[in-house]
Amino acid sequence: MPNDRQPARLDRIDEQILAELRADARLPIKLIADRVGVAPSTAHARLHRLIETGVITGFRTEINQTAAGRGLQAMIAIRLKANARGDLTTFGRYLVSLPEVERVYFVTGDQDFLAHVAVADSEQLRTLVASTLSTRPEIASTNTSVIFDSLDPYH
Repeated sequence: MPNDRQPARLDRIDEQILAELRADARLPIKLIADRVGVAPSTAHARLHRLIETGVITGFRTEINQTAAGRGLQAMIAIRLKANARGDLTTFGRYLVSLPEVERVYFVTGDQDFLAHVAVADSEQLRTLVASTLSTRPEIASTNTSVIFDSLDPYH
């Protein structure tokens, strides 16, 4: 889905505010201002501008998948059949609607989509791939990679 907005011009203060929010989106504006070295009113105005210009699109909850009972994560590469590539948006929305799917990426190369999934165990992953995805008529192939660990540059 293309974005028609012009990219915002971010300066050092904007970047620092974004870094603070990436680390903890619940930080009070006064603490952000103190850490960045600006007045709270400046930090508030900058935050408002970042939201209004679409740089910040939301504040989300980060979930510990293991604690939530979904300790097995994987990336599933999905290639659609040539005749099914006409409506990639519809298929992408289908993927996002699946409860196991954390995020979907539309990619270039041999595959059309990468789906980041979180499931309870290998049996649930097998069911998702073999029964839910591979039976779809528009899918030519899938390739699943289990995620052993992940690194977050903001934590």
